[in-house]
Amino acid sequence: MGDPATGEVVARRVLQLIAGFVGLAVLPLVVAATMNATEAFRTASAGHLPADDLTDHIVVVGLGKIGTRVLAQLCTTDHEVVAVERDPHARGVALARELGVPLVPEDAGAPGVLDRARIRHSKSLLVLTRDDGENLDIVMAARETNPGVQGVMRLYDDDFAATVQRTLRASYPDAPTRSRSVSALAAPSFAAAMMGRHVLGVMPVERGSLLFTVVDVAGHPELEGRSVHEAFREHEWRVLAVGSTSGHPASSSGDTLAGIRFRRPGFDWRPPHGRVLRAGDRVVLATTRRGLDILMTGVQPHPVDRRG
Repeated sequence: MGDPATGEVVARRVLQLIAGFVGLAVLPLVVAATMNATEAFRTASAGHLPADDLTDHIVVVGLGKIGTRVLAQLCTTDHEVVAVERDPHARGVALARELGVPLVPEDAGAPGVLDRARIRHSKSLLVLTRDDGENLDIVMAARETNPGVQGVMRLYDDDFAATVQRTLRASYPDAPTRSRSVSALAAPSFAAAMMGRHVLGVMPVERGSLLFTVVDVAGHPELEGRSVHEAFREHEWRVLAVGSTSGHPASSSGDTLAGIRFRRPGFDWRPPHGRVLRAGDRVVLATTRRGLDILMTGVQPHPVDRRG
């Protein structure tokens, strides 16, 4: 085509035109075949797709730092797992290949990708990418395909997570929708340990947490010399049990709320409201993060007007 045979016989010119058109028609086919071969090689190198008869499995979307740890933990159980990750260089891709976990190396938000992960037949979905909005979109798309799937999504922004929780509860009133802040749950225990307090347990409450801790009454004007009823402070702490400091260390790394309740003698779990707390007493408290901060630092916050 670049050197037309204009001065040649008609048969040669016709043959040249036919060869040019055939070449133009074959070129896209060659490019398409090359692209398909490249994609097939990438898919095969990343991992194998889930079997056509796979059911009751868990789909994990996102194999970053958190997704990799979740994948490793799930693989220690009897659950079947399918991973979805669009980045072939993500840290969890090598782990999935090593553990033989079926992997769909595509964007979970693209049409048909969740179907290839057999989301219709799965029982749970964990969406753990870094994009809050994308995580929500993936979960909602999965719920449209499989209304019975149990979805867990990672939401970093606290306000956005609270809004999502309210919206989902209004949209699915019968679903057990829960929202938890990992930092909110971990921070009180970390801060208490730094200040020498021992947290026996943490109970998630909406986006916050309720803490159970052991406190010596001595040195706490909010407790010492007050009755159990007077020591109660709304939205901050409540005395659950009263014991003695004699014979019991202030804290033990093996203590839990159940352990204090059932294994350690000497705690009265139904103290009279008029029982006055003395310097030699030790109490088990249910506190909020705000209440624990007051007990640890002794700094009284500004009063909050709760009438509005």
